[in-house]
Amino acid sequence: MRRFVALAVLTIAGGLALAGPAGAADAPKAFTPDQENAIREVVRDYLVKHPEVLVEAIQALQEKQQAAEKDQRQKALVEHRAELIQDAASPVAGNPKGDVTVVEFFDYRCPYCKSVSDRLFDTIKADGKVRYVLKEFPILGPESVFAAKAALAAQRQGKYVEFHRALMAARGNLDEATVMSLAKSVGLDQKRLRDEMDGRDVAETIDRTMKLAQALKIDGTPAFVVGDQLIPGAVSTETLKTLIEQSRKTN
Repeated sequence: MRRFVALAVLTIAGGLALAGPAGAADAPKAFTPDQENAIREVVRDYLVKHPEVLVEAIQALQEKQQAAEKDQRQKALVEHRAELIQDAASPVAGNPKGDVTVVEFFDYRCPYCKSVSDRLFDTIKADGKVRYVLKEFPILGPESVFAAKAALAAQRQGKYVEFHRALMAARGNLDEATVMSLAKSVGLDQKRLRDEMDGRDVAETIDRTMKLAQALKIDGTPAFVVGDQLIPGAVSTETLKTLIEQSRKTN
């Protein structure tokens, strides 16, 4: 009976779709009006008596949508591979010649990004053969944008990683005064930093990352790409190690 209900719903939906404006002129009607009304009554009566069918239908729809999104992401990963791992403006830590690349999209005000930062660096250092690409993805407001611009400008002074880790370790607000104080603490020239962080190249780097994240359907932080897998959300040390080893075996 459940199969009949599902089939009836799909058939009615299909018939009505064909009878819509785009195909009204030449599309054959699957049922007469009386038949459609009869089927609707059968379906309605069954759903009233068995509402769990609606839950199953919603779950099935969600699973189908998730599968479609996963497929779209996999295609996007292939299409945008070069932007992910070869953008010269994206900072690189770990082993620049590593056999596995880990890409992270992050925001300095994201508590989940902060919670995984130290263990991420520790895992990459312990492995010794991982190339770590950092994508500044400031989506949590003006403070995030200011910090991201400052961090990218810090590359010019060879202090990106030190500054990045200081920003990740900071707690509380990341206002301008705090960011510049952290810059000073790692030995950055603050005046030069302010001059360079407003450069066109910094803004373009962030814009490219925003567009890349949109293409990959990344809408939160952190998000990781390891090999051909995109993993939204914070990851444990063990999960990261597993993903690295899986990627290494398929290279």
